[in-house]
Amino acid sequence: MFLQKQTLTFTTDFSAEIERLKHELETADAIIIGAGAGLSTAAGFTYSGERFRKYFSDFEDKYGFHDMYSGGFFPFETQEEMWAYWSRFIYCNRYMNVDNGTYKKLYELVKDKNYFVITTNVDHQFQKAGFDKTRLFYTQGDYGLFQCSEPCHNVTYDNEEVVKDMIEFQQDMKIPTELIPRCPKCGKPMSMNLRSDDTFVEDEGWHRAAERYDDFLQKHEWQHILFLELGVGMNTPGIIKFPFWKMTKRNENAVYACINYGQAYAPGEITERSICIDGDIKEVLKQL
Repeated sequence: MFLQKQTLTFTTDFSAEIERLKHELETADAIIIGAGAGLSTAAGFTYSGERFRKYFSDFEDKYGFHDMYSGGFFPFETQEEMWAYWSRFIYCNRYMNVDNGTYKKLYELVKDKNYFVITTNVDHQFQKAGFDKTRLFYTQGDYGLFQCSEPCHNVTYDNEEVVKDMIEFQQDMKIPTELIPRCPKCGKPMSMNLRSDDTFVEDEGWHRAAERYDDFLQKHEWQHILFLELGVGMNTPGIIKFPFWKMTKRNENAVYACINYGQAYAPGEITERSICIDGDIKEVLKQL
């Protein structure tokens, strides 16, 4: 497959790469930010360790899983217990103020620039930090939205109020039965609006965001574009990483930048127009 062979891990001088990135941020005609889970991890959204034990120690003791991610796939016996778990999960990672300033620092870097963001993150942190929602494309959903589990229609529903009720009224790791969310159209249980299978709902807002992203790419196609990739791994490389590589190769005016702890690399075909910084995103943004 194109651009998957002969990748090169960069070991260039850290300070020199920082300076190169500063220059690109100042001179680029457009900045396209591609953000993955590593950005939220750098911002403090850890799924294990002390933060997990603080909010899920009862689930850990009962079921033996040791991180929030694993709990999200656990086959709970009842809807009441499943939603007790998920309401805490959603609250911790969508509505609680956790960001250690990382997203805000990124916003300060680009707020006066011509930017657009595409992200696989579902925690809403870009908007909370001040980013313009019309310049955001959340490709994989949003912890703050419910959808029909069927789904019988392509509409999503804000969940903040019901999630907070689930938190307030749950007892013994169960929510009251009457709080189980059900589809207002067909009455079947609701599910999270997260892309995990072919039931994911791409609602009207999703499609509008996709169109705005495509329009932005077309408008600046041959200009001096900085493709700034932050914390993107290889779980879903076809959404951000591979397209960024391909668009950089095609446009000789484009520059690819990658900030990722332990995974900062680029294909050999775009080596000369790549900036790869192996480091903690939070600390790198401070220096920028």
